[in-house]
Amino acid sequence: MKVIILTGASEGIGAELARQIATRDEGRVAVVLAARRRAALETVAAEMRAKGTRVEIIPTDVTDRAACRHLIDETMARLGRIDVLINNAGMSAHANFETINDDDLAWYERLMVVNYWSVVWLTKAALPHLLASKGQVVGVSSLAGLVGVPGRTAYCSTKFAMNGFLEALRAELGHKGLRVTLAYPGTVDTNIRKQGFAQGGTAPGVSMLKDDKAMPVETCARLILAGMTRNKREVVMTRKARLGRWLRLIAPGVVDRMAMKEIKDGFRP
Repeated sequence: MKVIILTGASEGIGAELARQIATRDEGRVAVVLAARRRAALETVAAEMRAKGTRVEIIPTDVTDRAACRHLIDETMARLGRIDVLINNAGMSAHANFETINDDDLAWYERLMVVNYWSVVWLTKAALPHLLASKGQVVGVSSLAGLVGVPGRTAYCSTKFAMNGFLEALRAELGHKGLRVTLAYPGTVDTNIRKQGFAQGGTAPGVSMLKDDKAMPVETCARLILAGMTRNKREVVMTRKARLGRWLRLIAPGVVDRMAMKEIKDGFRP
């Protein structure tokens, strides 16, 4: 039985990935759900178990390196193998760099721990087991990890870092059978932008991006799972995003203007 570890599984993209895995695989996988809130994980797990999926819950704060090691060790103790590590846990952030205070840099560091260091810690702890199973590492990144977005210096830097780490890992260990898939959602209909960091390090309570055309979370999860199944290197989810990526090479100023148009007027620099 294939064993999948899924971080950030209590809500949003993570919870929807868990539900779709249960629907798709119908008892052929065991899924380890990890996030901080046990009660929320129990709700997701109940839906999955109703479809015949074996589910293990391991509450985990991915900002704690020891907790990341515990997640991997406990998975091995319970299930004996790891085939897929889905690094989905993450936080958003939106603040203009010019106007932040020096103290705001503390939450820049915390964001780097959540979005980047947790991926490094978890992947390092799981790596021997993933190599043994010729397994797969999945990084749920963002279009803000491909293109710099106004007001998102903190968030972009964490996602660029994660992308570089996982791409280099693929180059190092692909010949040993390790597969790496990076997913690049754009604006998805979840609460992540409302719950992340804003000026002063507090949650904004509202999204600072234009959400009227946000991708349904069900679509996002489906595209990620399809890319994983096909062992795709990258999953760039919209035609506009794919166009913007290539335009960046030949007309970067156009891409900058495209990025600015995605920011709500009240939050622009």
